[in-house]
Amino acid sequence: MTHLPSAPIVLDSAGTDRHAENTLLRSHGAAAPVDVLGVRAWSVTDPDVLKKLLNSPDVSKDARAHWPRFAEVVQTWPLALWIAVENMFTAYGADHRRLRRMISPAFTARRIAGLSEVIDAVVTTLLDNLDDLDALPADEGVDLREHFAYPLPIAVIGHLMGIPDHQRADFRKVVDGVFDTTLTTEQAHANTVELYAVLGRLIADKRSEPGDDMTSLLIATRDEDGSALSDAELRDTLLLVISAGYQTTVDTIDQGIVLLATHREQLAHIRAGRATWTDAVEETLRLEPAVAHLPLRYAVDDIALPDGRVIAKGEAILASYAAANRHPRWHGESADAFDVTRLSKEHLAFGHGVHYCLGAPLARMEGALALRGLFDRFPDLELVVPADELEPSGSLISNGHKTVPVRLRPSAT
Repeated sequence: MTHLPSAPIVLDSAGTDRHAENTLLRSHGAAAPVDVLGVRAWSVTDPDVLKKLLNSPDVSKDARAHWPRFAEVVQTWPLALWIAVENMFTAYGADHRRLRRMISPAFTARRIAGLSEVIDAVVTTLLDNLDDLDALPADEGVDLREHFAYPLPIAVIGHLMGIPDHQRADFRKVVDGVFDTTLTTEQAHANTVELYAVLGRLIADKRSEPGDDMTSLLIATRDEDGSALSDAELRDTLLLVISAGYQTTVDTIDQGIVLLATHREQLAHIRAGRATWTDAVEETLRLEPAVAHLPLRYAVDDIALPDGRVIAKGEAILASYAAANRHPRWHGESADAFDVTRLSKEHLAFGHGVHYCLGAPLARMEGALALRGLFDRFPDLELVVPADELEPSGSLISNGHKTVPVRLRPSAT
């Protein structure tokens, strides 16, 4: 039964009980009015409606052109960076096609496939390091988010983008701040200032000494008419590639570890050949997508919902991927179950339509190689605490944990 809210549902900025919140959102039909840190939007949770909107020319990501509240909100909203950046993420129509055309060559299948050896080497090094950490007290365990899920994507995106080793810690700090939706407006603004300073140093270094990396490639990229990315587009495109390629992959590996460690029967399916590591990644992305809610899109014209309600022209739209992925009409009564043998693992973890994530193949490859390597090396690893006692990372956007403490060899403890 659909229950229409009399007031917007206030989303928890820390994502404390995401599954209960998603169930509440779905109970209000295809879309529900929500409050996103003080901003009113429509949270769309019906997967069919959401896919239609993500593919529709009646929905824009350009707040400057299609959101009447942009000038007001961008001054005071903690998530202002998410709507103010000038890159493919916020582009619409011909502008989006131009930017995607210019950026796509940096994500060719050949270039991404060539990273498999790099990923394997990093995974092996990290696993060797974990061996050294295995002497920690059993009740303390090893934090696999800090010592495995974090360093792998940072190393891979650093290699891809040509980020020097000594700058990677700076990027981690400021990108974490982008996804932290518990920051005040002042804290978020300070993080943005620091973020752009870090990006500025990378661009300056690559302009003076280009390398065989994606940053240098984007600096040199020219469109069909010979034009280059503007300074703002270049800066914000690097922000998009680095943040999407790093934070979301961290959370995917984090969630995959937790799910496989707590569902040993699913791990048995993989070891017996009834499923693959790719299946494990896809089911992780479906059940626990790295991006729970993605702000924001805007109605270019009035949009009718199936129940007769209307998203009015100029209103904001929140793509609620986590709630949509578990919709029972999409995946039946087992929508909340982790099942690597599930025949249809269809999900929206990487978006849909014209804004579908260019980096999806890389994220999938990193996830599969990381989980395979980890569980091959430590087949009996177990969480130190029950999964429902792990603390969420503190974001209504990203979906991970603050720590993932495990015993790597519990049978020997």
